[in-house]
Amino acid sequence: MEELEMLVEQTELLLDAGDTQRLKEHLDELNISDVEALIDELPEYGPAFIETLSINRAVHVFGILDFPTQERILKRLSGGKISELINEMPPDDRTAFFSELKGDVVKQLIILLPPSERKEALALLGYPEDSVGRLMTPDYITVKQHWTITRVLEHVRKYGRASETIDVLYVIDKDGRLMDDIRIRNILLADPEMRVRDLIDNRLIALNANDPQEEAINVFRMNNRVALPVVDDQGIMLGIVTIDDILWLANEEYTEDMQRIGGSEALDEPYLDVSVLHLVRKRAGWLVVLFLGQLLTATVMEHYESQLASAVMLFMFIPLIISSGGNSGSQASTLIIQAMALGEVTLADWWRVMRREILSGILLGLILGVLGFIRILTWQTFAHAYGEYWWLVGIVVSLSLMGVVLWGSLVGAMLPFVLRKLGADPASSSAPFVSTLVDVTGLIIYFTVATLMLAGILL
Repeated sequence: MEELEMLVEQTELLLDAGDTQRLKEHLDELNISDVEALIDELPEYGPAFIETLSINRAVHVFGILDFPTQERILKRLSGGKISELINEMPPDDRTAFFSELKGDVVKQLIILLPPSERKEALALLGYPEDSVGRLMTPDYITVKQHWTITRVLEHVRKYGRASETIDVLYVIDKDGRLMDDIRIRNILLADPEMRVRDLIDNRLIALNANDPQEEAINVFRMNNRVALPVVDDQGIMLGIVTIDDILWLANEEYTEDMQRIGGSEALDEPYLDVSVLHLVRKRAGWLVVLFLGQLLTATVMEHYESQLASAVMLFMFIPLIISSGGNSGSQASTLIIQAMALGEVTLADWWRVMRREILSGILLGLILGVLGFIRILTWQTFAHAYGEYWWLVGIVVSLSLMGVVLWGSLVGAMLPFVLRKLGADPASSSAPFVSTLVDVTGLIIYFTVATLMLAGILL
């Protein structure tokens, strides 16, 4: 924090002095993450920083900014700088940026590209919004299987600068079909006269351009790759996806899931950049749904009020019952959503998950049921709070806890499967939603057990 404050002070002095050359030298010496931090601290000077930086540095800084900041800066850049920036941006970063802009703005910016890159940009934007095709870049190096290592190295020297990465080379046939990928390490260590075909190990891992982006995250995580090739349905190589894009995507997915699990729609911008009205709109929908759900809870209590009027002490345990069910449901829901996001659980695993949650729910309910009975026994021993039938009250509370916790675990675990089957985001089965659903059904379980156990005795 102190280093950032010193950096901001140094930069402000240069800005006040109006020394553009020294400011340029100062910015070019910094890490791009430091320049990004300066733009956050001094947002009014963001466009000036981008204008001042060399185009290569400006592209890298612009690429790590969040979209609202990118859009704000773009509006205040000179026409020449905008053209340079758009033309020099890597295709994948450019596609991600264009995807966030309004259609008329995208049309104006695409015109700035040369015909070949314009065609490329339109092709990438033609893929579905959440597909791997939107992440890929066509800047990569391909080689042929009959080439010698010497020829491969000459090819890399000639075209490597234009490639997104040279860590991996891709072997294609005469029709452009991907045959294998080879790490540059293996090329460098091979005999110069060896052929590419001698290095092929047939352990190819590739993504399909139409695959969902979440699948790409899982493939990268499981295979420890810095880049993966992207092919079409015929196996023709279209591009590559690099780990930096996957890391950004994974962070966005995590952020969205956390917001949805909390009972809110995902925010499109950083929290402090969102207007209060926009924030209210994002939160109001779920809040209204949850409120209507809680009205059902009140309805259930009104329905049983007359039947339980003679056993008022039962109402004292309502918070205990509904919170236990809601908590167990939220736990199960969060665990399953995370497992789905990591690819550990698929739709085909629903029965295995249900069996595990039935067993877990019974054991957890038994633990809480015993604790509930001990609580009633303790209060009865020292305060005689529940009368001569205290043990029946204890059994009602214990059995209800077992039933509610079991039910909460099942609902929390199965709801993500139902939503995934319907094509919705499992994170939408947020903890508040599960909790509200289990509150209503938990009360029905509790009051039904009480009515059956205490009929003719306390009721």
